[in-house]
Amino acid sequence: MLSDLRSDLAAVRARDPAARGVWETALVYPGLHAVWAHRVAHRLWCANAKFLARGLASTARMLTGVDIHPAAHLGSRLFIDHALGVVIGETAVVGDDVTIYQGVTLGGTSLAREKRHPTIGDRVVIGSGAKILGAITIGDDSRIGANAVVLHPVPPNSVVVGIPGRVIARTRQASSGAPSNVEAEPSSDPVGLSLESLFDRLHELEERVGSHGHAHEVRPSLSGIWSGDDFSI
Repeated sequence: MLSDLRSDLAAVRARDPAARGVWETALVYPGLHAVWAHRVAHRLWCANAKFLARGLASTARMLTGVDIHPAAHLGSRLFIDHALGVVIGETAVVGDDVTIYQGVTLGGTSLAREKRHPTIGDRVVIGSGAKILGAITIGDDSRIGANAVVLHPVPPNSVVVGIPGRVIARTRQASSGAPSNVEAEPSSDPVGLSLESLFDRLHELEERVGSHGHAHEVRPSLSGIWSGDDFSI
């Protein structure tokens, strides 16, 4: 338990440039306090002291703004940044080195007494306001964009944006033993990312056509503005 608490503290200091010192981080970071309280509440839950566990979880929610069911499984070095409005349901499983920003919900879509909350892989980054719902799996090293609503499983090394959430790109796989993409929140500009993906696909199709001797390239003007009959924005 003590080693887990130290790892959580080290994770905050490593991923938040605003964290200035050990004592400041330990005393004034509500996201860290929420994770610490959950680790104790989860121990109580597993020891069948469920009433005490729920009481501690309720107190932590009032003090930190983070609602984590004591039965949820949280991996090592979880970092909840800014904390407010984060909800993690009863059957949720969160992997190691995960970063969660404010307003995130790991929720359920069923009232049945079964696995109904998401499983989050290792080194996943979940942007502000994102909602991941149902008994789905988010693959390792993926990034969930701000305000995305994810209802379907996501393969590893994916970037997901939009409502409903869609995979628009694949990230580089993390090197062994090192967290991937934990230094910044996923982009909150799904339109820009989608256009970039479309341009990449367009160039790929042009190259295929060009290989058959019928290339007709579509390019923006020198000003960078797309226009004309071929492509207009």
